[in-house]
Amino acid sequence: MQRKIFDEDHESFRKTIRQFIEAEVVPHYEEWYAAGLVPRDFYAKLGELGVFSIEVPEEFGGAGLETFKYEAVMAEETARAGVTFGGSGVHVLLCLPYIKMLATQEQKERWLPKFVTGEEMWAIAMTEPGTGSDLAGMKTTAKLSEDGTHYVLNGAKTFITGGVHADRVIVCARTAPPSAENRRKGISLLVVDTKAPGYAVGRKLDKLGLKTSDTAELSFTDVRVPVEDLLGEEGEGFSYLGRNLPQERLGIALGAYAQAAAAIRFTQDYVTQRVVFGQPVAAFQNTKFELAACKAKVDAAQAVVDRGIEALDAGELTPAEAASAKLFCTEVAADVIDRCLQLHGGYGFMNEYPIARLYADNRVNRIYGGTSEVMKSIISKDMGL
Repeated sequence: MQRKIFDEDHESFRKTIRQFIEAEVVPHYEEWYAAGLVPRDFYAKLGELGVFSIEVPEEFGGAGLETFKYEAVMAEETARAGVTFGGSGVHVLLCLPYIKMLATQEQKERWLPKFVTGEEMWAIAMTEPGTGSDLAGMKTTAKLSEDGTHYVLNGAKTFITGGVHADRVIVCARTAPPSAENRRKGISLLVVDTKAPGYAVGRKLDKLGLKTSDTAELSFTDVRVPVEDLLGEEGEGFSYLGRNLPQERLGIALGAYAQAAAAIRFTQDYVTQRVVFGQPVAAFQNTKFELAACKAKVDAAQAVVDRGIEALDAGELTPAEAASAKLFCTEVAADVIDRCLQLHGGYGFMNEYPIARLYADNRVNRIYGGTSEVMKSIISKDMGL
């Protein structure tokens, strides 16, 4: 079936991204993988390429486009090459929607020009040690000063992607205690300058996968945050977080699909070249059947993702639809990548082969952005169950 969601502009962008990856990423990727993060100046190169500007309004230096399709192209091309762009996904996919949705004109004028160039990289800090998915249980507090000029931020966050290189972090904090009627009230979003006294980056966490995506612990000790850096209305942070979840979850579904498609590509190349018992691994019926089954599943995942992208661009993607896409595509990717690793035999367990890294990278897709169990709860609730 012919894929119809991309036009000539998207394909031209795909060619540019593919050439960029070949020239600027692949030659250095082993070094980045060993270091556990991409170099800070890499983000400036992404800024020069225009990666951060696509969905930023023109008045702030962006292209002013309202579409998820360019993000889809980047997800497919990075997976195809077996690489990642570090914390840049959080910068664009998670942080930008909050800025566009909640920031005042004055805030946008201050933040977006440097956002576009990569001069200031953004991250978002929600999860805390011991709370996991229970965001309403967060302990980080932001107390308004007596003169009303700033908040005093105290607490800690963990699993913060992009946390090492971030220049500004959207921090979820309690500006008021929870009420007995609604634990979700009283949470606010503050944009924190990482150079502020009392802000500290703790451990760079050693993850199973996504090695080049810096993930850190953060702590705040009497960090002063100007009231001008409150994002949206005080106390409404939890409701804001829910508004971006459909896009975030579709993005995870897209990434999972792209990884599964890449796994088939890596495996087809491997089994064609690898010779055992006097013939290529690809010549065995089991190999053909396994890859055929994987291809059928990935074709179905592609259809789900493409439908979700069109719905998102049209402003019609519902939370339940996004949850369904994430659940289906992440489960498909887990199965496909596992089967593809098996076809590599012992070499599939070696990190020098992209399938091994893909196997590790893929595992978190069923956890972050809401676990598979949470997705099932959302879907079943939408079904009226």
